[in-house]
Amino acid sequence: MTDLETFRRETRAWLEANCPAEMRTPPDDEEDRCWGGRNWKFKNEAQKQWLEVMAARGWTVPDWPKEFGGGGLSKDETKILREEMRAMKCRSPLDSFGIWMLGPALLKYGNEAQKKEHLPKIARGEIRWCQGYSEPGAGSDLASLQTKAEDKGDHYLVNGQKIWTSYANYADWIFCLVRTDPKAKKHEGISFLLFDMATPGVETRPILLISGKSPFCETFFTDVKVPKENLVYTLNKGWDVAKYLLTHERDMIGGMGLGGGRPLGQIAAQSIGVENGTLADPLLRADIAEFDVDAFAFALAMERAGDMMKTKQAHPAYSSFLKYYGTELNKRRHELVMSSLGSDGLEWESERSAEGDAPRAWLRTKANSIEGGTSEVQLNIISKRILELPGA
Repeated sequence: MTDLETFRRETRAWLEANCPAEMRTPPDDEEDRCWGGRNWKFKNEAQKQWLEVMAARGWTVPDWPKEFGGGGLSKDETKILREEMRAMKCRSPLDSFGIWMLGPALLKYGNEAQKKEHLPKIARGEIRWCQGYSEPGAGSDLASLQTKAEDKGDHYLVNGQKIWTSYANYADWIFCLVRTDPKAKKHEGISFLLFDMATPGVETRPILLISGKSPFCETFFTDVKVPKENLVYTLNKGWDVAKYLLTHERDMIGGMGLGGGRPLGQIAAQSIGVENGTLADPLLRADIAEFDVDAFAFALAMERAGDMMKTKQAHPAYSSFLKYYGTELNKRRHELVMSSLGSDGLEWESERSAEGDAPRAWLRTKANSIEGGTSEVQLNIISKRILELPGA
């Protein structure tokens, strides 16, 4: 038996012994997903137990170094762990912008003190992070940002506004792009800061979407004091960190295309019914089959991209392809959910519809192709940098 075969067998046995039964079903709602943080309230004891045992083993971030709270696993071992979790239908023990975005950026650009201070807390789910990138006048053209940080000797003084700051009203800390040299060219003079959301001068206001709910906020900074040691990488070189982090954000958003909830066939069968062992609506059945094939192909593409990234063979712009296709796929999935539900999908506020969970989620997906860089921007990047097509 090879070392990897032994690791797979031992991993399967450990998961079987330690993953609570309640954590082996798809999340029902946002509260079923564990985000962690200072003020996080676990939905049940099983959610708390699952996070604790996985964090103790370093498996919330299995491929991070052990010294920073990770599992120290190789890329092959990490792949096996995720395969066994999927096979057992284990939920993610912790969902976190710190894991998906900030962590990789700190591993690459952070100094030792920053890594030791922040990475273990991210791995254990002790601090919840949000992202301070977009501004009212700087969305897809992010480098036009105007939030400024003035050098005041031992600290920076931050003033400005961010928008579409996901979960800012729940976050403990923010990783934030600020302009530190207003006279420099647009992509220069930008720095990458970390600071506590409890700092005086930080204010958040939720933004309501057409779904009636929203993870988004406006975030305002008024004379916010940020210690100098919270500057990541080099002064005025934050755009380098920002670009690297964006590739991970786009991978994360693209991962929406993998779904994770109940299979479409089950949803449709419950609503429409089954005849002779197959879905009663043949047209919808064909649409779901086509979607499932595309979703399976996309899952393989995501896996291949991960392998290529770990071996440094991936094209830098490949994340734009994943982001574009994954978000479009997620929108298709929710369109099919609504088609499956028929008139029941119109229910907006009732216990039976879980307060209109399906239509609210469907409406929310309309933002998928805008957030993290619009689909149009991603197609431009793909055409220019991957296909090397001439400009207009």
